[in-house]
Order: sequence, then structure tokens, then C-alpha cells
Amino acid sequence: MKIEEVVAVVTGGASGLGEATIRNIVSNGGKAVIIDLQEERATQLVQELGEDKVLFVKTDVTSEEHVQSALNQAVTYFGYINTVVNCAGIGSGAKTYGRKGVHHLGEFSKVIQINLIGTFNVIRLAAEKMSDNTPNEHDERGVIINTASVAAFDGQMGQAAYSASKGGIVGMTLPIARDLSSLGIRVMTIAPGLFKTPLFASLPDKAIQSLEQMTPFPKRLGDPSEYGLLAKSIIENPMLNGEVIRLDGAIRMQPK
Repeated sequence: MKIEEVVAVVTGGASGLGEATIRNIVSNGGKAVIIDLQEERATQLVQELGEDKVLFVKTDVTSEEHVQSALNQAVTYFGYINTVVNCAGIGSGAKTYGRKGVHHLGEFSKVIQINLIGTFNVIRLAAEKMSDNTPNEHDERGVIINTASVAAFDGQMGQAAYSASKGGIVGMTLPIARDLSSLGIRVMTIAPGLFKTPLFASLPDKAIQSLEQMTPFPKRLGDPSEYGLLAKSIIENPMLNGEVIRLDGAIRMQPK
């Protein structure tokens, strides 16, 4: 798919990996729709990049009504959507059972609801919109990129909820790609390692330096722009489908 023809719906697009993806798409001639709850940050991004290139719709990805409304607004505004990049998600840290007692079931459910069910909610409703697109020269109508994590494979202590949510995204990548293959819609997943996102911004320098040493090479946190680069490559390469790509500098997470 040509990047200049892309109209991408990016969940979690107001910051971090989602923001970097939007910047990459727009700088290469495409357009983007920010789906996020961070109204102030999203509005600033629209003002910076231009209302002719970026639309913001305040959206809860776990709500069918919210997502359907956002997609309808996106199609009305730009004429169509042909790309989705799912970056919305939250973290969690609690042992199944430890000094603080048992893992709170509500916390586990919340992480699954936002990270996994929210991702699927956007996928299913966006696929319906994409099915109306005219196929391009590669018979494509759209591409969907999801965000998992190395925690899907190397979950650490205290990451039961987070790892389960990201493992679910990994697990549904291939079957959804198969489901949507007859429509010409590709489905891929990126599993980032340790990236310099707002989650890490709150950590002390010593903690960040320790995390950086865990990555074999390059020995640093990933930059969100590198996620954006991979997302762009996936969009442009029609043979990439039904696969999970680790973007992690060869890191393999230790138990803690």
C-alpha cells in the first residue's frame, strides 16, 4: 500500500508509539485519525500537523458505540480508512499472590478489557469499514497493525495480566488474518521490547540505565520513531501478513 494513500486510524495516537506512527505517516504524505482519551495532547498534535491531515476523535476503545462513531466520523472526514494501528493500552504490576495478598480480579479484568478486547473491538469494526474500499493493484483493501509486547513471550513476575493481554493479541493475529484474507485486509502485530514511552518517563535515571543494559544491541531503550518505521514498512509491504514481529534489540526478559 502506498503511504501517501493511507488514511490510518491510530488508537493511543496522542502519545508514545501511536504518536510516532502518526508523525511518520503524515510526514510521508498520508493522513491519520487519532483515537484516544488524551484530549489535550491530541488537540496539540492536530494543530501541529494540520487539520487537513489529522483528525482527533475522543474515544474509549472498549466501547462499541464510541469506536463505531469514531470510524463513521473518520470516513466522513477523509472519505475512507484503509489502515488501523492499535497502540492503546495500559500496564499493570501485581503478583498472583504475594506479600500484598492475591491479585485483584478487577485489575486483571481491566487490563484484558482495554488491551485485548479493546484491540479486537477496533479490528472488527474497522474491518467492516475497510470491506467497502476499492482494492488497490495488490488487491488490498486495508492493513491492520496491532501492538503486543515481548511480555507476551517473556512475561516477568507481576506481569500476569499484562502478559495475558498481549499474549492474546499475539494469539489472534493469524486467525484474524485468515478471517479477513478474502477481503484483502492484512493483519500484523508488532511486539516491542523496552521503548522510551510515557510509561518510562516517570522512572528515575538509575532505573532507566538498568533497563537499557538489558538490551543486547542497541544497548538503549527503543525510540518510538523506530516503531513508526516498522509500521510504515508493514503498510508498504503487501507480503507481510499474519505474523508477529519482535522489535526488541534481541532482548529476552529475565524473571524480574
